[in-house]
Amino acid sequence: MIEVNNIHKSFGDNHVLKGISTTFEKGKTNLIIGSSGSGKTVFVKCLLGLFKPEEGTISYDGRIYSELTLAERRNLRQEMGMVFQGSALFDSMTVEGNVMFPLEMFTKQSRSEMLERVNFVLQRVNLPDANNRFPAEISGGMKKRVAIARAIVMKPKYLFCDEPNSGLDPKTAIIIDNLIQEITQEYDITTVINSHDMNSVMEIGEKIIFLKDGHKEWEGSNKEIFKTDNAAVTNFVYSSELFKKVRQMYIEERN
Repeated sequence: MIEVNNIHKSFGDNHVLKGISTTFEKGKTNLIIGSSGSGKTVFVKCLLGLFKPEEGTISYDGRIYSELTLAERRNLRQEMGMVFQGSALFDSMTVEGNVMFPLEMFTKQSRSEMLERVNFVLQRVNLPDANNRFPAEISGGMKKRVAIARAIVMKPKYLFCDEPNSGLDPKTAIIIDNLIQEITQEYDITTVINSHDMNSVMEIGEKIIFLKDGHKEWEGSNKEIFKTDNAAVTNFVYSSELFKKVRQMYIEERN
């Protein structure tokens, strides 16, 4: 679990995060949504330890980040997996090399032990025969799966995903959403997803944080978001044609 207590973050005179408090639970897909400039990216970077809030605390299963030693912070970062928006694979490395990279950097495992773990996670993301292929030889959806395999190869306690469906067609995006949710539940990971994809909200939004102008404007589940009367939330989510249709279906069912 990640617990956030009243964090503030500014850059000069620009007050980006304004007293955000929330919790991200283990075994659930936690989504952060909001318009551009709402503070989503800065919030996630604070959660990753890349930015230091001026006020407030962030704790990871009871460990307050600001109170940790440098060695303890390094250990904590090794418990974090990250899926980047553009997958961020190394073009010069094979799929196997990309997934093995964190193991080579942060563990003292033997080659055979690393390869066993790499094959296991590639099997888990349904890429059992992709070891020797290069990123240029695989599709966008496969690149995302490789990125997920790399993110979980170190058996993280915390998984962060930045716009994991960016650039994917709707069908592939649903596959990636479902894979992230399955892995989250299967390994009891605390997963935090920065997203603007309303399909993801509908499919896997077990916990949703909606940010507006640096404030936590609303939080709830993908079921509760249809019921809210919060104008900022409804104006944001119902700009999606899909959400308009789902909202209408919900209203008709209630009547």
